[in-house]
Amino acid sequence: MGEYSRRFNGDTRVLYRQAVRTPLPNKDAERVFYENMMRVADAQVKKAEMLEDPDIPLIEAYERQLEGISATYKARLNQIAGDDYERVAMEYHNGEREDTKGALAAYYFEGLWRMQQRITVADMMFFPIILRYPDSFTVNIRFTSGYMTTESVLYESPEHSEEDIDEKYFERYYNDSIYSQKEAAEKIRDWAEIIREEFQDPDEVPFDERKYGGIVSAGGRRGSVFSSMLKRVEPDPERFSDSIDHPMLVEEGSEARRTEEELLTEDELLI
Repeated sequence: MGEYSRRFNGDTRVLYRQAVRTPLPNKDAERVFYENMMRVADAQVKKAEMLEDPDIPLIEAYERQLEGISATYKARLNQIAGDDYERVAMEYHNGEREDTKGALAAYYFEGLWRMQQRITVADMMFFPIILRYPDSFTVNIRFTSGYMTTESVLYESPEHSEEDIDEKYFERYYNDSIYSQKEAAEKIRDWAEIIREEFQDPDEVPFDERKYGGIVSAGGRRGSVFSSMLKRVEPDPERFSDSIDHPMLVEEGSEARRTEEELLTEDELLI
């Protein structure tokens, strides 16, 4: 991120309770969406493989995932506003423009900025929700305080422990940490399958069987403890009554509120 991002300190108004709705007018558009979601599933498998390898530090798997998400947001920004997306986003942020292009650029730019902050900032959880409807899909980029949901799997990184562990107990602690990573890897592999089931191939699956799908996921960190979560979400068939012909910002749906109520405690807040 360039000169604009060095002056940017975040804008909570851009993401708060908003989502991007993107049309799916034909099978070609569906195919692009499907391929993108399969890359998300593949990234889950890659993360599981890295967690299963005791020679790969957990932080490397964590940072690789953040880099992958950041690259996705950069690609989306380039599609929306070209190479000059930072300027477009900042003009919207500064009130110098109010068009859809500026709003979308600002939305993904804020998401990108926060993803990069997560590499060094603890107690900030990534909590996105992706929903497929018959003629469109929505992406709701959310961040919360805290580091885990009520259904998160936790795993430990011995390299990041700040505890002064006696040498005679360290081997046990190390082995327990590696075991927690392998247990998490098993769940993460299962989550990749959930993604594949929720977002199906338009060339192989009838429309009535693929027109709805959804996932919510979460990832966070506190000290040496990392957390992950992913589960299915049932889209609300009554959410949209109209079709669109271009991407736009929309208010979050009832599904977002429902996942917030189900998965966050009173101590975690959207930020």
